[in-house]
Amino acid sequence: MTPVEIPVEKWSGSVREVTLGGSYGGGTRGSTVTVGGETALPFLGFEGAMPHKPAIAVEVQDARPDDWSAELMAAWGDVMDDPGAWAAKAVDAGADLIALKLRSCHPEKSDCSADDAVRKVERVLAAVPVPVLVYGPGSADKDNEVLVAVAEKTKGEQLALGLCEDKNYRTIVAAALGNGHAVIAQTPIDVNLAKQLNILISDMGLPLERILMDPNTGALGYGLEYTYSVMERLRLAALMGDAMCQQPMICTAGEEAWRQKECRAESDVPEAWGELAKRGVAWEITTAMTLLQSGADILVLRHPATVVTVREALDDLTKEA
Repeated sequence: MTPVEIPVEKWSGSVREVTLGGSYGGGTRGSTVTVGGETALPFLGFEGAMPHKPAIAVEVQDARPDDWSAELMAAWGDVMDDPGAWAAKAVDAGADLIALKLRSCHPEKSDCSADDAVRKVERVLAAVPVPVLVYGPGSADKDNEVLVAVAEKTKGEQLALGLCEDKNYRTIVAAALGNGHAVIAQTPIDVNLAKQLNILISDMGLPLERILMDPNTGALGYGLEYTYSVMERLRLAALMGDAMCQQPMICTAGEEAWRQKECRAESDVPEAWGELAKRGVAWEITTAMTLLQSGADILVLRHPATVVTVREALDDLTKEA
């Protein structure tokens, strides 16, 4: 019997490696996380290398959120009143990274000062040994104010600062460049826009090894297929040698999944939807696993049960990768 030869793709390019929590000037992190480095499509170990498992970050907010579902609030409990305690519990749940969101600094919320933001970031850094991603409040002017202060006070910790967008990237990139941090570059689900923002950031002098690419994420039933196609095209371009598409990708799967009605509505829904607690976690898991298959290198999740399940799946997927 003639053996069947399995066709294998040959790629000329690879995904760039990015390390967080490193020693640009000496930080206090007890561990580093390196993502990227792939020379093949996700989990196809027979075609190329996947030297680093995708990493799991858990979202922590600087104050108890007022717009999260009851299921999420119950899962974390009283630690949500203290970002340091919340971060520590997230690490115990299996987080490789903490994604701290400074939502209380938003002008339409508590409008907390940059000094308040710095204190909360320092509290999280003191509470956990893992690298930290720091997101601003989501208002361009306040993002610039807050993230510059955080960058200066945490020099050497090699945080990832976000979000860098086309309208405000200059200030955040300059702060990262001067203080040894990485940045998270987000664009609205478009290959060309993602590539262009990477070019603009690189032109400011920030090494490409300090840029994470957030192509923006849709949840299951809310644009996930389109997100998948864009991420897949970015990864294919990277493997074919396009240097400005070779950044590791980060996806906020938890935020996107848990803001949808399927994760929040408990009454007046079809019986087939099932119990809310299980439904919400399943929605987040399905979103997360789909994004992993499209090339996500970092997943930002919300529910501790999702962290456990995705970790187990990653262990299984990378046994043969």
